[in-house]
Amino acid sequence: MDTDDVAELIESDIEDAEATVTQPRGVDDEDHLAAVVVSPAFEGKPLVQQHQLVYDALGDHMTTDIHALELKTYTPEEYEKQ
Repeated sequence: MDTDDVAELIESDIEDAEATVTQPRGVDDEDHLAAVVVSPAFEGKPLVQQHQLVYDALGDHMTTDIHALELKTYTPEEYEKQ
């Protein structure tokens, strides 16, 4: 699955999300991806729930097109502090 398609799925399903999806360095397998997702929808949610929102946005693609997803989620405030 193309990284742009994955970002689009995330951004279309999570309120005001900005997703950057790449292939991790040193990984030649196209179904291994890394994503950084920033959204105010993560505010007040524990990390597990934040990640679940992303997995829900990707739906069946997590079992059919994406083998592994290195995921980092942030609220806009958290991301600015980086």
